[in-house]
Amino acid sequence: MLSFLYHHYIRMIVKKETVGGIPVYHVSKNYDDSIMANKMNTYVEQSDIEDVIEDDADVYTEDGKLLLKFRKKVLPQDKTELFYDNVIDSTKEVLDKHDNPTAMPHIFGYFDIWPPSQKSVKPIIEVRECRFNRDCPDKYKKTMPLIKEIDKLYKKLMPSNYKAQRKRADQTYFKVPGTAFTTIATNINFQTKIHRDKKDDTDGFVNLEVIERGKYTGGETCFPQYGIGVNVRSGDVLFMDVQNPHGNLPINKETEEAIRLSIICYLRTNVWLRTKNKTKRMFDKRNTTLKKRRK
Repeated sequence: MLSFLYHHYIRMIVKKETVGGIPVYHVSKNYDDSIMANKMNTYVEQSDIEDVIEDDADVYTEDGKLLLKFRKKVLPQDKTELFYDNVIDSTKEVLDKHDNPTAMPHIFGYFDIWPPSQKSVKPIIEVRECRFNRDCPDKYKKTMPLIKEIDKLYKKLMPSNYKAQRKRADQTYFKVPGTAFTTIATNINFQTKIHRDKKDDTDGFVNLEVIERGKYTGGETCFPQYGIGVNVRSGDVLFMDVQNPHGNLPINKETEEAIRLSIICYLRTNVWLRTKNKTKRMFDKRNTTLKKRRK
């Protein structure tokens, strides 16, 4: 179902059909590329979004390229709660350490940017194991049930994209085991500006999940060039083409304790490029070297 924000003909929808019981929308651009270029790195405004997707849907651009797939209530609640309980403290800790916390999500898995504490140590392999899985292995292990559910949905809903991404993930030891992902990011009550993701696998699709506490409105994930927003809530999954400009609307807390924990699982291109076909032995050697240099 589309929740219309304006009571007039929505000109961006050029075609609507149903495939396998799922509504499929074909949309045209509300803004041409020159207007969109001027909107980059600004916040999505309510006037940019003509309708919000509330239920299962596939959305294609007018030229037939998949923009997004959205499915409601497909993630098990018990695995969602287990994930939340084991990442929430670490995510809050990251936010508390930065003057501009929205610019620094909580990252785990593997990453290719080095924190200040490690920049003085020249790495043997230019990829690092993130602190969360290194220092909190039990908590990291308890995030796996939800991440693997997301991976299964990715394979089911987008088999060709999944196959290409999984092939790359299987070429590196530096990945979330048994998945097509190298990296997980979480954040709290984060409003992103309009941007394109430049570090993700271009053949794959990024996913977004949300876990809620308390009550809030807003936060819809938006593709302003097409006037589309998606209301992602607990248990939902959104697969999206993040090469298209996207951001989200403001999050309006209705209760003081309201939390919108966002989750992104993806394959980080530089992690794959810098480590493909390298062995665990090389990784262990690097860790030994780093430990000696820290003493």
